[in-house]
Formats: sequence, structure tokens, C-alpha cells
Amino acid sequence: MASLQVRALSVGYGPVRALRDVSLDVPEGAVVVVLGGNGAGKTTLLRAVSRTLAFHRGAATGGSVTFDGRALDGISPARAVAAGVVQVPEGRQVFARMTVADNLRAGALGSRAGSRADTARSLARVHELFPVLAGRSRQRAGLLSGGEQQMLALGRALMARPRLLLLDEPSLGLAPKMAATIAETITEINASGTSVLLVEQNAALALRLASHAYVLEVGEVTLSGPAAELAASDEVRRRYLGITDEAAPPPAATRPLARWSA
Repeated sequence: MASLQVRALSVGYGPVRALRDVSLDVPEGAVVVVLGGNGAGKTTLLRAVSRTLAFHRGAATGGSVTFDGRALDGISPARAVAAGVVQVPEGRQVFARMTVADNLRAGALGSRAGSRADTARSLARVHELFPVLAGRSRQRAGLLSGGEQQMLALGRALMARPRLLLLDEPSLGLAPKMAATIAETITEINASGTSVLLVEQNAALALRLASHAYVLEVGEVTLSGPAAELAASDEVRRRYLGITDEAAPPPAATRPLARWSA
């Protein structure tokens, strides 16, 4: 059974419909990416999974979200974190006036860590992944570079020992080298057993990381399938990778990609 199942999910912000009948799966241990332009509904989807829609005056108007067979509908964000569903928001949003160490300690609050020993193990893992954070533990987070703040945001989420990590545009605003470093770290986090639902506009990077992909357009899933298959599709190459195949048939004649289902 898929670790995360979203079925016919619709979400609105007042009279504005942001998602329409969206369905997707994140199998246990997988990396799944959601692609789409600005306003496609990608961040709204993550908010619906992490139960933070209400903070943004949004609400689910239909459908369901389940994690390991347990309905997440109606539970608090804190209970979602306790269940192992942890989100890293877009723009990093570290606590700028707090030290790096205090940011990481905040990540462990309300987590699945049941003891000081668990928290210590989580901290050791974060320092293993991001040695720079160990060296700057007493520095205020607001003084870190953009890339280091992204490391801290990831590290703070890992302190909660997530089983499902929700990542919202982790490469946003980063230099290519730093974005590649973050991508490598996501792969390493996944290899340790954490499932990942990744929202990205950097389609080339995201499709290399993921096993399956979905494309959202104006709140609806328009394409889905194995990531390698989407990366090879003329439509995705043209619209999200900026690649034009002169030998390919014109868009009207392009055969649509079949939808994938778990």
C-alpha cells in the first residue's frame, strides 16, 4: 500500500479553487516530484498534506488524504508531525534571530523522538549531513548564506525524524552548485528510508531525483508517470526543460503521455 495517498482532493481559498480532484501516491521509500509553474497549486498540495491550509485561510472542499492507511483529514499540524509527516516550506523560513542550535532543537519539538537519546542521534545525523551546521551552531541563523539556510531548514525537519518529507522548492534561489549539493542530500535522506514528496520548478533536477512525477496545471493533474518517461516526453521537454526537438511532430500531433497509477 502506498505510504501517502491523495484522492480527488479539492482545495479552495474562499471562492478561489486552487486544486481540483487531485490524486497522487507516494509509495513507501520513494521520491515523487510535482512539477508546474507559478500558481499551479503545488504549494497548496503540500499544505493540504501537512494540514497547514488553515494558516493560509484555505480549506479542503473534497477528497481525502491518508498516510499509511490513516486519514490525515481533520488532524492538527502537530499531530501530522507526530505521525511522521514533516514539511520544509518554500523560502526556508528559518528562525533568523535564533542560533543554528536553537533552530535544530525547535525541530525536535513534537516529533516522534521519544527520548534525549533519540534527539541526540537525530542531531548527530544532521551534523553528519551538514557539517557546516555543527561548526556554526552558535551563530544566528539569519547570518547564514542562502544555501546554509536551506541546509538548516532541512536539518530542522530531520530533527523531527520524518517518515515522509515534504519539500517545497528546495533549490529556489540557490546557485547551481549549491542546488546540486541539496539534491545529493535529498537522495541520501531518501536512501536512509525517508519518503519524499518534492515540489520543484527546476524540472531537470527534480526528474533526476524522482522515480515518479506529476504535472499540475491550474490545480489539476495533467500528466503523470515514471520520472524517466516524463523527462523523455516531448511535452515535458518543451514546456519544463526548455528543449525543442526539431525532428519531433508539432504539438497538435504529439501523442499525449499515458497517465501512471500506482
